[in-house]
Amino acid sequence: MQATLLTDLLLPLALGAIMLGLGLGLTPGDFRRVARYPRAVLIGLLLQTAVLPWAALGLALAFRLPPELAVGLMLLAASPGGATANIYSHLARGDVALNITLTAVNSLLCLVTLPLILDLSLRFFLGEGQYVPPPVRKIVEVATLILLPVAIGMAVRALAPGFAARMEKPIRLLSVLVLVLLIGGAVAQEWPVLVRYAGAVGAACLLFNLVSLGAGYAAPLALRLPRRQAVAIAMEIGIHNGTLAIFIALNVLGNPTMSVPAAIYSLLMFFTAAAFAYTASRRTETAPMPT
Repeated sequence: MQATLLTDLLLPLALGAIMLGLGLGLTPGDFRRVARYPRAVLIGLLLQTAVLPWAALGLALAFRLPPELAVGLMLLAASPGGATANIYSHLARGDVALNITLTAVNSLLCLVTLPLILDLSLRFFLGEGQYVPPPVRKIVEVATLILLPVAIGMAVRALAPGFAARMEKPIRLLSVLVLVLLIGGAVAQEWPVLVRYAGAVGAACLLFNLVSLGAGYAAPLALRLPRRQAVAIAMEIGIHNGTLAIFIALNVLGNPTMSVPAAIYSLLMFFTAAAFAYTASRRTETAPMPT
């Protein structure tokens, strides 16, 4: 779980290129449409901050996780989505503008909620609290990785709409290729961790991922939101920023064991999210965009 060339250089460059490609398919009107549907943003934020931490707590208690692994699962639940969630939403034909909006708002909100949830978790499971500084630097990195390339892509679309349209299919193929490489890299990098801790925390991480995806998809549909927005919310709260959780566990808390749930989750989510994206894309590819 240490820093590597893959995670420090190649991965950010690849994700930045894909986010630029996603920007080629967006217009300011997409974000204005999100503003006209504030319920979608509110539902996504409510699920992220008020539902998922309780789900993680219930799973930690149900599986009787050791205290440090339980705190790691709570840390994961408190982490927002990231660039990978936006990519999967794109592949699943979700509302990418809503994803980007949720990622930006969630990232700012977690500056308050993440330290609070983590402090309460440390008190509950370990009997002691610990000041956790807001992860401002990592949040700025995530925002830069997502927002700047998207803005450049949107500018290119405005200036050269024909080029933007021609790039849609290559960008989708590039997204699939990068995700395949990410899966391979994650398996190779986290294999020892997966083998060692799979029995203790693997099932809890898998169920948490499925609960996050399921709640993120079912709740918006039950509240009569468009299917594309339900897909976007599912991806946003179902694909947590495991890199942020690992960074905090290793560099802020100084506890490698607490990073294990995020490492295992980050591997499992590639497969569950891919299956969800494939199913969702088949259902939404003929659905009309909201006006």
